[in-house]
This record gives sequence, structure tokens and C-alpha cells, in this order.
Amino acid sequence: MRLSRYFLPVLKENPAEAQIVSHRLMLRAGMIRQAQAGIYSWLPLGFKVLRKLENIVHEEQIRAGHIPMLMPTLQSADLWRKSGRYDAYGPEMLRITDRHDREMLFGPTNEEMITDIVANYVTSYKALPLTLYHVQWKFRDEVRPRFGVMRGREFLMKDGYNFDLTKEDALHAYNRHLVSYLRTYERMGLQAIPMRADSGPIGGDYTHEFLVLADTGESEVFYDSAITDLSFGDRKIDYDDHAQCQAVLEEFTSRYARTDETHDEAVFNEIPEERRRVARGIEVGQIFYFGTEYSEKLGAMVQGEDGQRVPLHMGSHGIGVSRLIGAIIEASHDDKGIIWPEGVTPFHCGIVNLKQGDDEADAACDKLYAALTALGLEPLYDDRSERAGGKFATMDLIGLPWRITVGPRGLKNGVVELTSRKTGESVELSPEEAVRKVAEIYAPHHPHLAREEPMAGRSFHTWL
Repeated sequence: MRLSRYFLPVLKENPAEAQIVSHRLMLRAGMIRQAQAGIYSWLPLGFKVLRKLENIVHEEQIRAGHIPMLMPTLQSADLWRKSGRYDAYGPEMLRITDRHDREMLFGPTNEEMITDIVANYVTSYKALPLTLYHVQWKFRDEVRPRFGVMRGREFLMKDGYNFDLTKEDALHAYNRHLVSYLRTYERMGLQAIPMRADSGPIGGDYTHEFLVLADTGESEVFYDSAITDLSFGDRKIDYDDHAQCQAVLEEFTSRYARTDETHDEAVFNEIPEERRRVARGIEVGQIFYFGTEYSEKLGAMVQGEDGQRVPLHMGSHGIGVSRLIGAIIEASHDDKGIIWPEGVTPFHCGIVNLKQGDDEADAACDKLYAALTALGLEPLYDDRSERAGGKFATMDLIGLPWRITVGPRGLKNGVVELTSRKTGESVELSPEEAVRKVAEIYAPHHPHLAREEPMAGRSFHTWL
């Protein structure tokens, strides 16, 4: 994308209404614009990141054997009355009456609706196990929406629901979700710690929240610092292998990590003092097992192997997709702006032309842009007639991980400058080497790049 043709309404000054870093930087970087309290328009840059996160979520859910679908945002109040949650949920639920005086609600979650769907179509144990999920906009009428997308009223969420014949099978689904979430968050450049938590209005006996450590987190968390040394890495997981999933779960949950609702001071004090940590955390997901609570109330029964009808064992599992963007920025920024992890960056590389209008500089930038695009990467080329300082400030603010700077002086020596946003370090390379280096960096995120040698045997000037 050429910046002269893109819609990127960056702000030079910090918005007065923004209280935390992510809200401030998302507004300044032209990612979102507030429509009303707690509700935002997602502008092109923010929308690109949102879709990248959503795609990662879909890929990892499907990898784990879960099936995507889509349910409506508006739900019948009658379903929620059957489960007993219509009146119990509280004022956060937006209740609506249509022109025929039918009571409806804007769904904050979908346990009732998905259970009703399964109750009407699944009648035999042979259809199990089954996990369905969707990524959908939700609405919860927060009394004090704040912190931008971190605590908004409208938000994008992945919510999934497993249906199993026995508690043992349902707990395997729970373990499978925990493992898939660990991989999901690491792909986004986050370390999200699974912490024993309170189930809240969802209900159930087993639940873990995933929290990203950040000073602006709403939850106080207590944990053993040894847990921050763990990494999912590139392990090959067979999600149908109960023992393998259980082993990973135990590895990541055996060390103390709890939110303030479930904190046990006596157990915490058993940890060596030098490893005890008290911090703030941002919740980015939660998983639950709640047994037959919804299936019994809503009639989700199947015929078992012995011919008897039994209620299904269930769990639900959520990831706050739009909230994740705020969490990533809170965890990865500096005083100049955002620093995107490479797996979720809106553009893979920025190209800055130091002398727009110079024939040689313009031609070199055009070729770099075409070369990166041909590889399946998305560069953002700042081709505006703007001072170099302004171009650098924009690139730093929007946080692209890598920047290629092109100017007449460097081109005389046959080089351009490749700069890391994270470290600030720069290296002079030939244009061919700069393209190759960027391709190598993104190969883990784009497998086709690792299989290609796009510059082999050809100079930068002939490769196109």
C-alpha cells in the first residue's frame, strides 16, 4: 500500500480522553474512532490488525478440530429464561422489544443458543465429541466503559462450546482448549499466563483465565515467576492425545498463578520469596467446564451406548479478539508509539523515501515495493512529499517491525538502511539483501517464503 493512497488519520497530540497507553496510541495511530461511549469505528489500520488476530484464532481453532459457524447477535429472551439467566445476568445485558412485543436481547454470550441448536440436531453419542465456535460482535452495557477497546461495550469475541458424553471427555476438551490457546497467544507475540479464576455468571467448577501482565491491567494477579520462563514454542501437538494435552496443561498450570478472586495467601507463601510476584494483568480469554447445567435445562440429551438418554457435558471457551489489540499494545510499545509483534503487524515493512521526486530514489522504492509485494508480503510505502522527520515519526507511531530507508546518498553506495523498530538498530544492505532479509524474518509466519529463493541468481534490477 502506498501511504499517499491510504486512509491513515494520525494525530500529533495525545487525545485528552485517553487514560491508558493502548487507547492513546490506537487513537493517535488512526486505528479507531469513538462513535459513542465504549463503541468504536475500526479504521483501516485497526481493521487490518483485527482481521489478522481473527485469522490466527480461526487457524488454531481449526487445528484443534473445532468447527466454525455463526450465530445471530440478537437472541430470544425465552431461551435465557429457560436457563434462568435472563433476570440473573444483570443490567449489562441489553434487552430489546421488537415491533411485535417479542422480548429479545443483544447477546453477551451464546451458551443458551448453541445448546438449543445441538439439542435439536444431536441425538446420539455417535455424533460426539463436538466443538462448535464462532467469532462474533458482542454487547455488554458496561456502567463505565473506559480504556478504549480494553473495556468497551461492543467487542469482537471468539466463543466456542464443547459437547461431550462424559465428564472425562469434557475435561479433555478443556485441556485441548487450554493448549490451543497457549499456541494462539504465542503466535500473536504474547505471553498469556493461564490462571485459576472465578467462573462468574457463566458457572462451573473448572475455569482458567488467560492474563497478559501489564501495569494497566484491571486484575491483581499473584504468580510464581518461574511460569514466565515457559514457552509453547513449535511443539507438535496431537490434540486427540489426551495424555499429551494433559501433560502440557500440567506444565503450564502446576506453578502458582491466580487472580485476586481465587488467591490463597498460605499457598502463595510456600513459593520461595524471590519467585513470588504480585502484578496487574489484562484478561484476554477464559475457558470453563460447567457439566450438564445448560444441557439439562435446555434439553440437550443423547442416547448413550446403553440406550439410555443422558444430558451432554459442556464447556465454553472465549477469546477477546478486539481486546487483544489493546493488550498487545500495552505489552509492546515505547515513547514513540506501538511496536507490533511480527505475527500481527498490519504491514510487514515500511519503506521511507527520503527524497520523493528524485528519479533514482523513486525508482528504487518502487522496485523494493514490487519485490516485497511479489513475495506475498505487504509493505507500506511512504511516498508522501513530507519531511523525513515526519515520515519517521509516522512509522514509529504505527509500529511496523521493520523499515527500509531509501535516500540518494545511500543509493550512490548501492545500499539502503534496514531498521528494527524494536531495538532501533540499523544495518546498511544492498536492496537485494534487504528484501531477502525481510523475507527470512517473516518466513516463520509465511511458510511459502522459506521454500523460495526469490533473489537467487538475479540482481535487484533484473529480478522484476
